[in-house]
Amino acid sequence: MSRRRPEDYSRSVFINCPFDDGYREMFQAIVFCVVRCGFKARCALEIDDGSQVRIDKIFRIIETCKFGIHDLSRTEIDTQTALPRFNMPLELGIFLGAKRYGTGFVRDKSALILDAETYRYQKFISDIAGQDVRAHERDVGKAIAGVRDWLQATKTGGHLPGPAEILSAHKLFNSDLPQICERAKLRMGELTFNDLTNAIYDWCVVEAQQADGIAPRPTN
Repeated sequence: MSRRRPEDYSRSVFINCPFDDGYREMFQAIVFCVVRCGFKARCALEIDDGSQVRIDKIFRIIETCKFGIHDLSRTEIDTQTALPRFNMPLELGIFLGAKRYGTGFVRDKSALILDAETYRYQKFISDIAGQDVRAHERDVGKAIAGVRDWLQATKTGGHLPGPAEILSAHKLFNSDLPQICERAKLRMGELTFNDLTNAIYDWCVVEAQQADGIAPRPTN
């Protein structure tokens, strides 16, 4: 029996990146860019089910996403364990494996691979040479530009706002986020991935309505 292609498959983007505090700004910027461009952001943080094995959760999300953003910039040695962090390369391998060996719609995938520096990946994962690897230099603006330009090049990207507009909108969203959390009776540190994506989506809707003169800008 063949699997049915999810309705939102062609607009779902799997985000494979670190989730620690040091990467939070970059993570939120990438999520914002994906949502602002009209796509659906997905990642392992969206499901809070203690009965589900983490790797099975990742398998399922990757299966239902046409697109994947994989940031390999944090593969350096951990200061506490003296070992590298390989979760991101592992999930990239699963994504590429699904594209190569999956069946039906599962093989219809496109990946964007991010790293901190141009060609740095060749020193620790040279087998991905030939993939679309872009350097963000740990700069939020460059990460947004890389994600936006990649999504624009897809068949489902349509006409997207430019990188500068998205970066400006992201800064406005960040300035509004404390008030958004206050209205939702949440603390900034309590935001789950689903809270974040919902807040971004709602904010983008209001901004679009405001641009059309339909809705006023939210206030406290």
